[in-house]
Amino acid sequence: MPQPPLADAPDAPRYGRVAIALHWLLALMILASLGVGLSMTGLPFSPLRLKLYNWHKWAGITILALSALRLLWRLSHAPPPLPERIRSAMPGWQLKAHRGLHLLLYLLFFAVPLLGWAYSSALGFPIAWLGLLPLPDFVPVDKEFAESVLKPLHRAGAFSLAAAAAVHAAAALKHQVVDRDGLLDRMSPFTRRNRFP
Repeated sequence: MPQPPLADAPDAPRYGRVAIALHWLLALMILASLGVGLSMTGLPFSPLRLKLYNWHKWAGITILALSALRLLWRLSHAPPPLPERIRSAMPGWQLKAHRGLHLLLYLLFFAVPLLGWAYSSALGFPIAWLGLLPLPDFVPVDKEFAESVLKPLHRAGAFSLAAAAAVHAAAALKHQVVDRDGLLDRMSPFTRRNRFP
């Protein structure tokens, strides 16, 4: 049975304010960090490059902290259930892909910044978050290990995170534009109706 058009779709239970804020803040931080990461690697050694590297590291630690906060919030606040009208319209493989993609995203939220922190530590460059809070070295100094193992892993993880986030965004837009089932409203910061506690 086809789904009702978006205007006629009943309200879906929405995520709460904290979950929505963490979702979009984390998304913006990841996007900004990826942009800085891509731009800084092509620059010659200069004060600007050093500044961008510091910003990238600070963003990575902030992403790690936000990810931990988001996971704790998720474990203590169950997400709103997927409306039955949407669940029943989705093929089984889409439901499995939905769950698998969310697990992959959470894994990468932690893996990418931890690999970056380990890479910086192995190079012998400790991180001071925002230039104020010195963080412990994550691994011992080992420049060969940093360049041959940690750097490629961090890079691959970052591109995997970007790809997973792009798939997540494409799926959300597909629900909004093609299925017109109102699923995107559950995480929209602009829709106020029917918020889940």
